[in-house]
Amino acid sequence: MILAIDQGTTGTTCLVVDSELDVVGRGYAELPQIYPRPGWVEHDPEQIWQSVLDAAQAALDGVDRDELTAIGITNQRETTVLWERSTSRPVANAIVWQDRRTADRARELDAVRLRERTGLVPDAYFSATKLEWLLRKHDARGLAFGTVDSWLVWKLTGGRVHLTDETNASRTLLCNLATLDWDEELLQLFDVPRDVLPTIQPSGSDFGEAQLLGLTLPIRGIAGDQQASLFAAGGGAKATYGTGSFILVESEDDPGHGVLRTAAARLEHEPQRRALEGAVFVTRAALQWLCDELGLIATAAESEQLAQTIPDNGGVYFVPALTGLGAPHWAPDARGTITGLTRGTTKAHLVRAALEAAAYQTRDVLETMPKLDRLRADGGMTRNRWLMQFQADVLQIPVETAREPEQTALGAAALALRVRKPTPSGETFEPKEAVERLYAGWREALHRTL
Repeated sequence: MILAIDQGTTGTTCLVVDSELDVVGRGYAELPQIYPRPGWVEHDPEQIWQSVLDAAQAALDGVDRDELTAIGITNQRETTVLWERSTSRPVANAIVWQDRRTADRARELDAVRLRERTGLVPDAYFSATKLEWLLRKHDARGLAFGTVDSWLVWKLTGGRVHLTDETNASRTLLCNLATLDWDEELLQLFDVPRDVLPTIQPSGSDFGEAQLLGLTLPIRGIAGDQQASLFAAGGGAKATYGTGSFILVESEDDPGHGVLRTAAARLEHEPQRRALEGAVFVTRAALQWLCDELGLIATAAESEQLAQTIPDNGGVYFVPALTGLGAPHWAPDARGTITGLTRGTTKAHLVRAALEAAAYQTRDVLETMPKLDRLRADGGMTRNRWLMQFQADVLQIPVETAREPEQTALGAAALALRVRKPTPSGETFEPKEAVERLYAGWREALHRTL
């Protein structure tokens, strides 16, 4: 059995998974958020570590620990940690991927140059400007940098191992996507000494021996959360529907606009793999806004029933640019728009418009990628059967949900097991009706927003 550690933005989930990728133990621990200033988001690295200990303890309760054979790790990506090698003490709070303090610096960067080398766009989202900011305040001598995976490996191995995997490295703006190694020119650009960086390895390889809760186990797999869920899908293509949505398609193509290129998880003996990625900033978060700020619904779960109470959207469209627009538009200054309101508009129309927006935004991303014959879907919003059916109609391809929502953790477990196969699927939604007219209305509303 595998202990899968899924260290996320708001908490840590640990699963104990057997050789058939069935979950036999589960634990969760929340992670406090720190907001020192508007636009700044931090985590205490020691609290990250404590959340892993707490979630692992809960997951192992009632499990025969003698059957555990390895650890797999998946993690929030881009979040930046800097610590002292001699003491393992963080020199500052971790700067979270959502943090915007380096946005002005990102605007100064050469987008074409960075795209060619890294597959990414210059944005405060990624790790390089965060690390540059920290190193301007702390002397680099004797320090170690890592994304959250590296920090956990360091803690699990008692400071003996300083490694990262290719997927996390590819999200830093410091890794050359062609070689999957640190890029000397980019290290100079951001004034990052190579000796503060971890060594990069394939996702499905050995990352040292961990000491955890009295257990000694090898760490046999690491991947960033979105690449882990793609691995759990067996490769190909997947969309994760959560607070935002992430759509990944394995491909060596470079469409040249709209979507990012990133490393995909691979086993040690496999050739390098890459994926196209589209990040949609607001999907479930739009429902949460309707719930928390407008009070139209009590919980996001009510949205499915409400959407079914009306025959159509009544011409109402909601472009949820509540934090700007991500892929494929990359419009950070865009603001949310609701169009088509009439005297007959009800809260059901607004709720349905928020659900429809999740499906439309997924199609916007996939329009820039190689054509698919089906889409694998995971994440909490896949429990909404109305949305999944509408997504199939919008894409005009089958949408297959995952049986277990925690696909990121299962991907980490599969990497540790060195097994590349799709995790068990749940329900398949076949297209039932064409909705091109509705999608055309969405494009018009989007045009007004941009």
